[in-house]
Amino acid sequence: MRSLIATMVREYIARDPRTGLPISTGRRKTRKADKKERIGPWLECSRQDILNLANGTQQNLQVNWNGGKHVLTQADGIQGLSRLKGVWADRAHASLLSALESKNAKIRVAALEVLPIVAEQRSDELFDWLSVLLDDDDANVRKAASLCLEQAAPTFPSGVDSSLAQELRSSNPARSEPAWRGLKALTETWPEVVCDHIDELLLIDDHRLRRKASKLLRNVVQRAGAMGWDLISWALNDADHEVRRNASQTLSSLSKKEPRIAIMLTERAILDSDAKVRNNALRAIRSMDTDDSRARNLILNGTRHSSVEVRRSCIEMLPMLLVEDKLRVVATELLQTETDSGLKKMLNEMTYDASIEGSEDEKNAFLSPALPVPALDREVAHAQGKAVGLEKAPLDVPMLDNPRDDELLEE
Repeated sequence: MRSLIATMVREYIARDPRTGLPISTGRRKTRKADKKERIGPWLECSRQDILNLANGTQQNLQVNWNGGKHVLTQADGIQGLSRLKGVWADRAHASLLSALESKNAKIRVAALEVLPIVAEQRSDELFDWLSVLLDDDDANVRKAASLCLEQAAPTFPSGVDSSLAQELRSSNPARSEPAWRGLKALTETWPEVVCDHIDELLLIDDHRLRRKASKLLRNVVQRAGAMGWDLISWALNDADHEVRRNASQTLSSLSKKEPRIAIMLTERAILDSDAKVRNNALRAIRSMDTDDSRARNLILNGTRHSSVEVRRSCIEMLPMLLVEDKLRVVATELLQTETDSGLKKMLNEMTYDASIEGSEDEKNAFLSPALPVPALDREVAHAQGKAVGLEKAPLDVPMLDNPRDDELLEE
């Protein structure tokens, strides 16, 4: 019964009662799928043969795969450990631990290549060995360990936390770049963990690391909540202009999800000494709801900013913000202090009232035409000798309100 209910829930589709079309409920957030099984000639082996090869109890094994004959060795058997799951997981884990401490560099490389897959079944001690092999004497082993760290980071953030933090700070690009790629992939699965790493990196004196960390703010701003807002706030106060630029690029995206937080951060960014930071703040202002009183005040204050570009952008938004009468009042006030000729011309156009200062044709354009007089009312008026609109009264019909001869005689 329970399985039947679960099936019905999965098959249920919310539909609009008027159109019958499916209702969009947003994109479901799913974790990355498990690591895929590695492809190779070991797929033609039985699980026991894979174990025998991986443990070294069998030196080689010949198989037919992909239209040819292949002789498998211990390295191939270790690659095949990715197939051993379920009840075979413990034996695969033990074989992998033995391979990681092998004196043969090729065996250690093969073990690192399958480590993220085997760790999904059982991960005890595996990441301890990964941290050791990151400093291996053999260059190929170190390279394989760095790639293993990159692949494992999105799935095992706690297992690789210390190793990842160390590699991010490495001066060797061959070690640091895979770590940064792994940290970026981690933003899709565990953005809170990424925020912890960014938090620590923003405190480092090396501005290059702070710049790299600030670039990841765009990836976590929509997922990390308050932790992400704090990081953006701190980055906007950084001494390095590139860090502040990276942080200010997140304001437009943040304004769509958390407009009130975005306004608070934009108020600071718009006063920044760097022009690109101010421009990013202006883009955020343009995407905000101008009905919000704080956003309105932010735009009005920007019309008096020391930067001409900031003033121009804010003045251009005034017609969308204010009604005509209020717009003319504000533009008149700004003209008293504005020094830029281009902005003066723009403000003069806003103060111009065609209904008062325009030509005769422009003034008439604001006049409402008179309502047409119904035909019956026109006929009655003509019969009484009265004029209709600009028409003259008929001469052959006496006006009803003229005094009669007998009335004149009585006077």
